Amino acid sequence: MNVATVLIGSVLGVLIGHRLSHRTRDLVTDALGLVTLLIAITSALTVGDQVLGDAVGGSAPILIVLGAMLIGGIAGSLLRIEERLEEFGAWMQRRFSRGEGESTFVEGFVTASMVFCVGPLTFLGALSDGLGRGADQLFLKAVLDGFAAIAFAASFGWGVMASALVVLVLQGLMTAVGAVLGDVLPDAHVTALGATGGVMLIGVALRLLKLKQIAVADLLPALIVAPLLVQLLVVIRS
Repeated sequence: MNVATVLIGSVLGVLIGHRLSHRTRDLVTDALGLVTLLIAITSALTVGDQVLGDAVGGSAPILIVLGAMLIGGIAGSLLRIEERLEEFGAWMQRRFSRGEGESTFVEGFVTASMVFCVGPLTFLGALSDGLGRGADQLFLKAVLDGFAAIAFAASFGWGVMASALVVLVLQGLMTAVGAVLGDVLPDAHVTALGATGGVMLIGVALRLLKLKQIAVADLLPALIVAPLLVQLLVVIRS
């Protein structure tokens, strides 16, 4: 679906994208931000699932998410994940920046690929889908990418459509990783991972709504920390 929305958005962008006003694009972004918040809250509330409480104790799930966010956030901040992703995107844009008389195809391909593939939703959505927790986040990302493709294609042309291949490969690999983890991790660990991802998704919603520019990418290590904390408590309780 994500690939399809990028392709459709690219075609619409080339044909009619220049006719959309800034007010219309802002309104669409706000609507998507509100829907993102709804999905995020739904995912975060899985912290109360019985399978997690039975594994770690009734009062521990919230502390697991809190600990994962704090430890993961500190690790991500020290690793400068958000900053490095932004620097990588800026380098790619400079590397393939338009020269005099150069086609915009490559520039559109690189710019769109970076926007579609380095955001937190790429990892959160694909992992959630692979873990068997539903594709709601990927569907949301597909809609976001579709509207972004319209805007990019209106400026850069058909190169934006080629970025659909990058989306297919990268998110396909991340979904496969999630599927493997879903087969390996017990249900309690998967639940903690999903709840932590839901809290991170709230940060994405706040960014879309222009309320707070949270460095969500710096929080990505929390997705690794959450199941580790669950395993630690399971061992202690046993």
